Amino acid sequence: MITRRAGLAATAAALLGGTVATTEARASAPRARRTAPAGSALQRNVEAVRATGVSGVVAEVQSAHGSTSARAGVADLDARGPVPADAYYRIGSDTKTFTATVALQLVGEGRLKLTDTVERWLPGAVQGHGNDGRRITVANLLRQTSGLNDYFAVGDPGEFTPEAYRRNRFRAQSPKEQLTAALGAPPQWLPDADDPAGERRWGYSNTNYVVAGLLIEAVTGHSWSQEVHERIIEPLGLRHTFTPGTSPYLPMPTATGYTYFPKETRPTDTTVGQGGWADGSVISTTHDHAAFLRALFGGRLLRPAQLAAMRRTVPAPDWIPAPGVRYGLGIAWRPVAGIGDGIWFHGGTSLGCVSECGVTADGATAVTSAAFTLRLGGPEQDEQAARTLRMVESALR
Repeated sequence: MITRRAGLAATAAALLGGTVATTEARASAPRARRTAPAGSALQRNVEAVRATGVSGVVAEVQSAHGSTSARAGVADLDARGPVPADAYYRIGSDTKTFTATVALQLVGEGRLKLTDTVERWLPGAVQGHGNDGRRITVANLLRQTSGLNDYFAVGDPGEFTPEAYRRNRFRAQSPKEQLTAALGAPPQWLPDADDPAGERRWGYSNTNYVVAGLLIEAVTGHSWSQEVHERIIEPLGLRHTFTPGTSPYLPMPTATGYTYFPKETRPTDTTVGQGGWADGSVISTTHDHAAFLRALFGGRLLRPAQLAAMRRTVPAPDWIPAPGVRYGLGIAWRPVAGIGDGIWFHGGTSLGCVSECGVTADGATAVTSAAFTLRLGGPEQDEQAARTLRMVESALR
């Protein structure tokens, strides 16, 4: 997420109720796909993001009336061909919204409760150094109020280098390894013993969604990937969305992903690499991602009670530079001038790509984007983030 600095550092440290009928879900697909004309607001905003030093950027605005896409920049700094409008990319932490949706479907089916503790489903998995799975509920995981450390953050800051990336880009860290790393230090806090699900202290941690993925597997007896596919990808007909497992590759068409590591003045090609798991591994396109967001907030993936639960938020004060952000269950909200109900969003980063999105409260319109350059600090990073946020907000007004 480009508006959360912790997420950028985390990416570098890695170095890397039920499902609705298929017919109903697919019926919501936009009727026409258009290219934004030169001089249009969307095209101008995409070019403004490109002007911050991004190699290539793609964006799409989607509603029931159709979709409009825009792009700027190149697919590769050497080859110089245009960035593909339908490029595949790693959506990073936007994956968390998929994971939360699966968990909430299980709640709607009566197979899981938001007040269930981690210990209930994963006995003994969260303990040691003061960590206590008896004090962490499903709601705490999905709302980022568990106090668990981020497994990314326990990495060595000295490893934020091109050389470390190349050493580790083919190494897939298992969920259990990720959890073990996070539990190697005391938690930031433990939720209130009397009402853990009501905890309001907030701290972003990818570990929460690793545990959520393990919990989904414990409840269903199936892999997290299978549940995401059968509950979301297949019913919505998202033909260009998938979970890559341990593969470090992106399918074609795509664009080269570049990362500016700290103290480096030249970008590193970081296209090949690992992208997390239930916390950040989904690969998609702007078109499919927008279709998912519209289906979710249009009420086609969750029952009303579970969608309402997803929208119950707590303040997320560390999420910057957008002010007033609140975090729900796998999705965030922020106020936007000119949009009475604000917008719902998440966003994600992976080495070489920044995903940013937004959807209206009724799911009528969604905007998604991918910038194929990640900067780990500096004013250019802030400017890229600010212009991308302006692009999203403009498209949803």
